[in-house]
Amino acid sequence: MADRWTPAFTRDDVEVTAETPLYQGFFSLKRLSVTHRTFSGGTVSVERELFWRDDAVGVLLFDPDRDQVVLVEQFRPGAIDHPHSPWSLELVAGVMEPSEQPEQVARREAEEEAGATLGELMPITRYMSSPGGSHEYVWLYCAPVDASTLGGIHGLADEGEDIQVHCLPVQQAFEMVAQGLIDNAATIITLQWLQLHHDRLKQHWEGPDEIEVCA
Repeated sequence: MADRWTPAFTRDDVEVTAETPLYQGFFSLKRLSVTHRTFSGGTVSVERELFWRDDAVGVLLFDPDRDQVVLVEQFRPGAIDHPHSPWSLELVAGVMEPSEQPEQVARREAEEEAGATLGELMPITRYMSSPGGSHEYVWLYCAPVDASTLGGIHGLADEGEDIQVHCLPVQQAFEMVAQGLIDNAATIITLQWLQLHHDRLKQHWEGPDEIEVCA
């Protein structure tokens, strides 16, 4: 068996020589000047623009009794030129406020975007959305819900949110990923994770005995 991979370098091998604010609005943009060690034994200096936003949290709402997932549809400016539509079908998700924990965000956003109150939260993973130019990390969870009680239009009016809730059979959601109809990273990751752990999750949330589910 091959040795387990570990990074060749650490944060101590990078020096930030300058940090210049470029824009501050809903998001932030900075220019970093950095010098870091190289694999050949020297150093290299580069300048990079860095998109800066707080960490985000997404939660896949799963009804194990009805075998459905609950997704939300909303307009996304980043998809303005999408060949299908600027409206995207996604997880319930939101950005972490200062001092918030990821689990708190998942519960808050489930209430705001889908009218859902969550019990157990199953951690899936934490990943970098685009490490070549973004500071953002995304935390992902799965939680059981009763989809029969969910639906309608939600969101915070003072934030300009207009969110439609959809309850879909899990197999239909899996097929939409395979067909490219669901094409945003966090939703793809969680649905493929659910596809891997589907049977064990149903047993975990339907039965009396808890079963370990590994991310």
